[in-house]
Amino acid sequence: MLKKSITYVDYNGEKQTDDCYFNLSKAELLEMEMSEKGGFENYIRKLMEEKDNKQIYKLFKDLILMSYGQKSADGRTFIKKKMVDGQMIYLKDEFEQTEAFTELMMELLSGGDEAMAKFINSLIPKEIAEQAAKQLETQKSE
Repeated sequence: MLKKSITYVDYNGEKQTDDCYFNLSKAELLEMEMSEKGGFENYIRKLMEEKDNKQIYKLFKDLILMSYGQKSADGRTFIKKKMVDGQMIYLKDEFEQTEAFTELMMELLSGGDEAMAKFINSLIPKEIAEQAAKQLETQKSE
């Protein structure tokens, strides 16, 4: 899980700083992996190699919104939707309408591959990131 403080100017012209939380569960990662032919990691690599900026933008927008939520006070759940007045509300929809979202997008896109990779790696559960790092080391040594 990633906790990121984002400073922005709100629609009242006031400077704000929000602590935003981003997380992808193992189940969400598996779903993403299965959603792309050849795997999600290869899909990202292909977009980067092709420098397909339109698809890269869409991918990061989707990743940010898919991973956005709120950590419960007891730390047992990561909440991405809630019931309000009998209707299911997705927190990502509210977040997308803030300047905090815009600031984060601008930061990631202007930071290049390194900023984007750091963000993605921060979303991944620790044990999966460690496994991926070991696999990468094995591939490099072969």
